[in-house]
Amino acid sequence: MCAIVGIYTKKKNVCLSLYNALTVLQHRGQDAAGMSVYGEDNTLKIHKNNGLVRDVFSSEIMESMMGGTYGIGHTRYPTAGQIDNTEAQPFYVNSPYGIVLVHNGNLVNTVKLKSDVENNNKRHINSSSDSELLLNVFADCLTDEAQSGNNLTNLMIENAVKKLHSRVEGAYSVILLIVGYGLVAFRDPNGIRPLIYGVKESNNFIVASESVAIDCLGYDIVGDVKPGQTIIFKDNDMYKSHYPEGSLNPCIFEYVYLARPDSIIDGINVYKSRLEMGKSLAKKIKKVLTKEELNNIDVVIPIPDTSRSSALPISILLKKELREAFVKNRYIGRTFIMPGQKIRKKSVKQKLNTIDVEFKNKNVLLIDDSIVRGNTSKQIVEMAKEAGAKKIYFASASPKITYPNVYGIDMPYVEELIAYKRSTEEICDIIGADKLIFQNLIDLENAVKKFNSKINSFDSSCFSGKYITPGVNDKYLENLYKIRNQKNEY
Repeated sequence: MCAIVGIYTKKKNVCLSLYNALTVLQHRGQDAAGMSVYGEDNTLKIHKNNGLVRDVFSSEIMESMMGGTYGIGHTRYPTAGQIDNTEAQPFYVNSPYGIVLVHNGNLVNTVKLKSDVENNNKRHINSSSDSELLLNVFADCLTDEAQSGNNLTNLMIENAVKKLHSRVEGAYSVILLIVGYGLVAFRDPNGIRPLIYGVKESNNFIVASESVAIDCLGYDIVGDVKPGQTIIFKDNDMYKSHYPEGSLNPCIFEYVYLARPDSIIDGINVYKSRLEMGKSLAKKIKKVLTKEELNNIDVVIPIPDTSRSSALPISILLKKELREAFVKNRYIGRTFIMPGQKIRKKSVKQKLNTIDVEFKNKNVLLIDDSIVRGNTSKQIVEMAKEAGAKKIYFASASPKITYPNVYGIDMPYVEELIAYKRSTEEICDIIGADKLIFQNLIDLENAVKKFNSKINSFDSSCFSGKYITPGVNDKYLENLYKIRNQKNEY
């Protein structure tokens, strides 16, 4: 889960718009940020480093990035590879043409791809990032198309992306900057990770991970990049690929947790989908809790921020008061996407504090978006008890997470998932709640699908264990665990 954005315009100083877009997409990645711009003076500028957008791009750095008319940006949330600034994006290759890439997702056939690129195509990969690998694969495909010696065309780029689709497995939404040509955006044939584009004044274009970036810059949304589709922004115009697109299987976790509630992803309003999740979860709560337990609930309390949307309809349907009883420190990042277990554990109590009067001598129903490792949930229950809660019922807007996500979310290995090989009652005992309720998978999917009937299925692999792309087996998952475990040991 990273943020990517590209802006094509004839107006100078595109870096300022990229900065603003990356800022509103900061929730998608806090590890690193980067930007590349190209201008009428034929100068390509790239800057990237570890840290938040505001820290990576100081006023001095922004002054040095001025002058560009089109460019791309990225905020990084690590899923594979080491945590250092060599992994920050964008990545650049100078052959052919000079290409810069930003990527959101995760590839699952990297071993074969790296062997092909390094041994057969004589390219050197300088990092462990699958994004750098993806860039070199595209460069190979474009080189094949350019062997005729003709000038670069949209059709050549389209064919290169088509070849890339045949070689790459996994989730990938990509934006490329081709020096002196324009921007290229494409999405994997399964449409797992989001990508949406917009227009302003008919000849200024933006493409980004979420619609909030389009909204904040005053662009009008045109639509989502379709699965397998390529869109090229060049010469104040937009070119769309002609070959057949794939099937739409968006990541269900975008709607549960990852995306901002004010975003629209694949035609679905994230806020409305979370309200619907709350309605279906309320029905499940009524089935699981006894009549006496339901009657004894004094208050419904969301765990900020994502679960607030789901908690509202729950309070209404259960006819219970909704209270904000946790105060969030806005200057602490999202614990779920923090690299390393030690940092996650330390940051929970720094991030949240209780309003004791809302807990004291009350039976409370806590609502969260999901339970992954369980450390955060356990600490939250402890905080509620310390604040004086009598009974604590805990409800998750998503089902049990029992499988790792391999398409761009850091759920590294099954043994770290609290729900792996455990019953609901066992999980409840571990986190210390009096009762625990999980959403049903079919109810979750229906809550999102309600707003876009064209979606036939989702990537719900972390709940179901059914992976959309080939090559995800026990051997792959064990290797992924080793890579990510090394990353988290510091």
